[in-house]
Amino acid sequence: MDNVDVVVVGAGPVGLLLAGELSLHGVAPLVVERLTERSPVPKANGLVGHVVRWLDHRGLYGRLTGDPAPPRPTPRYMFGGLPLVIGEWEANPLHTVLLSQWELERGLAEWVAERGVVVRRGVDVTGVAQDGDGVTVEFTGPDGAGRVRAGFVVGCDGAHSEVRKQAGIEFVGVSSDRVTSYTAHVVLPPGTVGPGGTLTVPGHGVLAPFTYHRTDRGVFAFASTRPGVHLVTANEWDRPAGDEPVTLDDVRAAVTRVLGAEVPMEPPTGPGRFVLRRTDDRNTRQADRYRVGRLLVAGDAAHVHSAAGGPGLNLGLSDAANLGWKLAATVHGWAPSALLDSYHDERHPAGERVVTHSLAQAALLAPGNEVTALRELFAQLLTVPENTHRLAELLAGSDVRHGAGPHPQTGRWVVDFPLTVEGRPIRLAELTRNGRPLLLDFTGAVGDLAAGWADRVDHVVASAERAPADVVLVRPDGYAAWAGSPREIDSLGAALRTWFGAPTG
Repeated sequence: MDNVDVVVVGAGPVGLLLAGELSLHGVAPLVVERLTERSPVPKANGLVGHVVRWLDHRGLYGRLTGDPAPPRPTPRYMFGGLPLVIGEWEANPLHTVLLSQWELERGLAEWVAERGVVVRRGVDVTGVAQDGDGVTVEFTGPDGAGRVRAGFVVGCDGAHSEVRKQAGIEFVGVSSDRVTSYTAHVVLPPGTVGPGGTLTVPGHGVLAPFTYHRTDRGVFAFASTRPGVHLVTANEWDRPAGDEPVTLDDVRAAVTRVLGAEVPMEPPTGPGRFVLRRTDDRNTRQADRYRVGRLLVAGDAAHVHSAAGGPGLNLGLSDAANLGWKLAATVHGWAPSALLDSYHDERHPAGERVVTHSLAQAALLAPGNEVTALRELFAQLLTVPENTHRLAELLAGSDVRHGAGPHPQTGRWVVDFPLTVEGRPIRLAELTRNGRPLLLDFTGAVGDLAAGWADRVDHVVASAERAPADVVLVRPDGYAAWAGSPREIDSLGAALRTWFGAPTG
């Protein structure tokens, strides 16, 4: 029976990113995946929120997008189908990337393969049993039944997670069958798509892409992520459930019912992964615990939600960023006793916030005069910049604070900024490529203390015009474990012990 430090169940984006993070921190995980090859079914079409900037910290943003420039925030977005006009706000945290989940998985799979991570496909986990020394994972695979012994198992195996079930973790939330959603990739007639990607619908009007258009009969949305092909969606409430396979005629009819006007559309031709589906249920649920002993869950195994704007990938990938370094530290034996517990303590509240705003957005899109009135009031509130910015922070996840302290930067995400190290200009994100904790010292006064953690923490003396504090201790997931002045050296030492264990020597 094989022995490994960590088994990651699921080779979707969250499982792959977690595996890559573990390998970056010196742990060789085993990734097992039920599917024999990556699913061709299109899912998410992009990334939204805080994790876009974190990918830049690992050098993955440019690799995945082909864009050599740092991530740039979006000046507008939406909440519950209502426009968020963020504009030129200097501290705009909301970043977006048009990147299909299939392309994201492909890029991450290539990254972990380069790092030597083993991914075994066609492996279906059938049992997970933990004891005081580790976890026994039973599975069936191409060569029949087998088992592997691991120190820890992380379920990144989706909404129906076997790991979550085996751990006895409850999946708490609500299900609804009120909304029927028709979605398809289509080709729209020449002349209907105008400047800026707008769609002209005779008898209805001109519609903007990448937003939700609510009518008395439902919600319509469309967008194009590839030349000549559009993804259209029509959501209706309280339709009878259907058992027959969906057709493009069904999609056309749903769009006509929602808009009150026809939108001519034809199926796309040529190679590609095209959507044609109907869904009749929606789930918003969250695991009541993210950790039970040596078993942990992340991504859709920990939370699912149906919200406009698709926050799932942002939340799930952020789970992996939070967990990877903590789990690796535990495997290596230097982690403080409470470090792995902090994964649940930090990520469960973040998941709760997404559950809350997912349900709120769903409510804003529902039919009815009361909802119309609520939307009108909400739209008025969004004319106040402070309210718009607050929602942008909520959607980005940048309002999350992991820890607290006297300095306002402590516990907050450390925003990328230019600095100078050894006379060379560099961005903060470029200093974090190796995934190690970073002690940014803008005074040069904490070197003696930093020496005790030199095997785990990079001490960098730098200068910057607008440093967030005299000294900032940056965790591998980009949050400030501590910020302050060299005069508070005892407090800094305590923070180093809390997050990165006892000093050497």
